[in-house]
Amino acid sequence: MNVHTRPKPNGTPPARSVHPGSGRRKTRETPKGRQVDPQALDEVRALLADRPRRADLLIEHLHLIQDKYGCLHARHLVALANEMRLALVEVYEVASFYAHFDIVMEEEPAPPPLTVRVCDSLTCAMMGAERLLAELTAKLEPNIRVVRAPCMGGCHNAPVTAIGHALHEHATVASVTQAVAAGETHPHIPAYPDFERYRAEGGYRLLATCLDGTRSAEDVIKPLEDSNLRGLGGAGFPTGRKWRFVRAEPAPRLMAVNADEGEPGTFKDRHYLETDPHRFLEGMLIGAWAVEASDVYIYLRDEYPQCREILLSEIPKLESAGLSRGTKIHLRRGAGAYICGEESAMLESIEGKRGLPRHKPPFPSQVGLFGRPTLINNVETLWWVRDIVEKGSESFAAHGRNGRKGLRTFSVSGRIKSPGVKLAPAGITVRELIDEYCGGMADGHTFKGYLPGGASGGILPASMADIPLDFGTLEPHGCFIGSAAVIVLSDKDDMREVALNLLRFFEDESCGQCTPCRIGTEKAVHLMEQPRWDETLLDELTKVMTDASICGLGQAAMNPVKMVLKHFGKDLTKR
Repeated sequence: MNVHTRPKPNGTPPARSVHPGSGRRKTRETPKGRQVDPQALDEVRALLADRPRRADLLIEHLHLIQDKYGCLHARHLVALANEMRLALVEVYEVASFYAHFDIVMEEEPAPPPLTVRVCDSLTCAMMGAERLLAELTAKLEPNIRVVRAPCMGGCHNAPVTAIGHALHEHATVASVTQAVAAGETHPHIPAYPDFERYRAEGGYRLLATCLDGTRSAEDVIKPLEDSNLRGLGGAGFPTGRKWRFVRAEPAPRLMAVNADEGEPGTFKDRHYLETDPHRFLEGMLIGAWAVEASDVYIYLRDEYPQCREILLSEIPKLESAGLSRGTKIHLRRGAGAYICGEESAMLESIEGKRGLPRHKPPFPSQVGLFGRPTLINNVETLWWVRDIVEKGSESFAAHGRNGRKGLRTFSVSGRIKSPGVKLAPAGITVRELIDEYCGGMADGHTFKGYLPGGASGGILPASMADIPLDFGTLEPHGCFIGSAAVIVLSDKDDMREVALNLLRFFEDESCGQCTPCRIGTEKAVHLMEQPRWDETLLDELTKVMTDASICGLGQAAMNPVKMVLKHFGKDLTKR
């Protein structure tokens, strides 16, 4: 019998466990836990090479393994944990959190070498994504894995697939099959103004005047305040005021750029990164200079590999030119998690953790990345900095309609003739946007409703198409503009299915940290799949999720349900 005794009063340690009758201490031939495979350790070390083994680089190192071997074998995760001096559970919990990582245990077969992802978010679903998914599955599997995936930022070119890491838009079974056969699995890099061209056209002159002391931080922050430029990732906090708040915090300070626009219907940041990346980079470095940030971290969604290639090519050029002196630029790669578009979840991910939103306060401007005061802006906000400071706040504020000021970049998709990125006056109505910028409704479609701010921004009927689109104008109607992702719906769209599509997205993307969101989204989907909606129970669920969820995902997830119940009751009684 094993001997287990309490410590004796005089402090003598208890007797150790012994084998029955042996009198010898029971020992292990190997240490506890999973053992490190020497070959796997050599493979991981070869991939990491001379890269630092810091914990905040865990996701970057997981990407190296996934890219090399097509998945994350358990033996490599054990080796990585050993090499990074992390608990194995830390590595597993991070790897299992992100959708683009595939963990393969010892007894499991590896996935096929190629994965085709089919976007099933709202606009792609409207354009036939479900049928495309079924037909590709039947045609390509089992040699090629076909899976559904959330928004890839190609809503204006729906339906969209990703073949390996290559975005394939206006997808058909024939075009995808042909691309697969041709081995088109690497991202296509669009033509864009590179560093030399941007600088030859006057780029980085503003930054140079900041670096050489010609301009002061006040000379930059004041025009931003006067222009009323706001955070264009969705929250809408005044940009100049945010810069001033962070600058007032004690050093050292950091900066983080949110380039993780995962809201279904949103693709404007992708547009700016593909067409004028250095205007964004100049605005970013001016922001880092203004708040004296020693490091700036660009968090880019993994669905934009072409943008990553652009930044990997161009950032070293401006560093070599001495334009980032005093600030080190870090490019971090997301791994397929919508929740990381929430600013504090993004910070957690940059730190190499699961993207779980933080409780506030304290706010990131006070306690942000690595516990330091952190300036957070999105791509489009920073893209505007140069224009506003060089041309003056009046040039930006001179635009606008219906009593609003400034310009907004709208990502417009759905039942219109000309979808895409539309730069229009703030305060424009959706009716004006459709008629003046989008060529009108698509042939054979009658305007029925619209999403003014992506999946979480709510849904309004065509009878409410004359509300100015801007911050503060849609809230009285239960909606908000967010990132200005406008999805136009027609008489051909079933509003039950529209709302269900959006709730399935939120169910899949909930980080699971808080019960109201984790359980609430699942329960909502179950209720909405029934032939008849239980409106009383859905209303109670909405109140709980809105009031008790930690972050905006759970708080806004039920907006589509509320709006469909309020404005599209006829769609609910068709069955």
